[in-house]
Amino acid sequence: MKRRNFIATAGVGLAAAPLAAPAIAQDKPEVKWRLASSFPKSLDTIYGGADVLSKTLSDLTDGKFQIQVFPSGELVPGLQALDATQNGTVEAAHTVAYYYVGKDPTFAIGSSIPFGLNARQQNAWLYHGGGNDLLNTFFANYGVVGFPGGNTGTQMGGWFRSEVKSLADLKGLKMRIAGLAGRVVERIGVVPQQIAGGDIYPALERGTIDATEWVGPYDDEKLGFYQVAKFYYYPAFWEGGPTVHFLFNKDKYEALPDSYKKALAAATEIANFNMLALYDVKNIAAIRSLVGKGVQLRPLPRDVLDAAYVESFKLYDELSASNANWKAIYEPWKKFRGEAYQWFRVAEYTYDSYVYAQQAAGK
Repeated sequence: MKRRNFIATAGVGLAAAPLAAPAIAQDKPEVKWRLASSFPKSLDTIYGGADVLSKTLSDLTDGKFQIQVFPSGELVPGLQALDATQNGTVEAAHTVAYYYVGKDPTFAIGSSIPFGLNARQQNAWLYHGGGNDLLNTFFANYGVVGFPGGNTGTQMGGWFRSEVKSLADLKGLKMRIAGLAGRVVERIGVVPQQIAGGDIYPALERGTIDATEWVGPYDDEKLGFYQVAKFYYYPAFWEGGPTVHFLFNKDKYEALPDSYKKALAAATEIANFNMLALYDVKNIAAIRSLVGKGVQLRPLPRDVLDAAYVESFKLYDELSASNANWKAIYEPWKKFRGEAYQWFRVAEYTYDSYVYAQQAAGK
């Protein structure tokens, strides 16, 4: 969906600010939808993206278009949010597309794939690089329409019960890891496990898994992973800037009045940019808190990153040769990625590296 100039009056990124009631005609219908989230309510920032959508949409339509949000497991299990939206059990989902790679690996490109885009690049590709249009052509096969609905920024590489000193230490290690990343790490020796967010801690505590990735310091501290695993690795090469999606039942969406579609687009954009800003603030204090609790920060070993990089792009080429859906999105995505990182190296990376070096030197 293309950005609407409607956004200018909605106030992108100012989800907490009061919104003036729009000129919604009095004869517009009252619409009430239900939304199934893939996240527990305790994860207030990622779950809260759906609350931001709901409140903003109600404000923009003078209360006539309302979406009631249900946390993971209340209506359907978190990993079945897409299915529930597709079959009409609910009208909407707030989820991550890579949860559904079992249906088609192409879902992962819409959220994040290993060594992909960072958050800014991801938003650029989706909104202005053709990404949303490509994805919605694909999503139509599943009876849904997708809008970006949040981003966490580059995630942490996860929690490990034992230290990882080299690639050899990953052999046979059971790790909760979502999306296409599971297929990549499997190729370098990891045994991937797909587990919903609310079920990760007990699996790690019991030793059912040896390691887990989730999001980053703020959410990970809330889930208590530091209590059962002390080694915290970075970065998540598989999630450089993962998009969370709002998925809407296509028939229900197309039946909306045009003004409601515009309001919905505006509300999703506010939720999308608001989530990233919140994580960028909350992770600052959370990483300090975790280190204060004895967490050991570690970079992933270089041989792990090198092996994963090679296997990632081997897998992508294999999928392009065997999956027409994948190829139709991956090829233009890959071109965008190459050009985006060329630009990033000119200014962004140089600037970030210099500032960090000065800070490290105490200047």
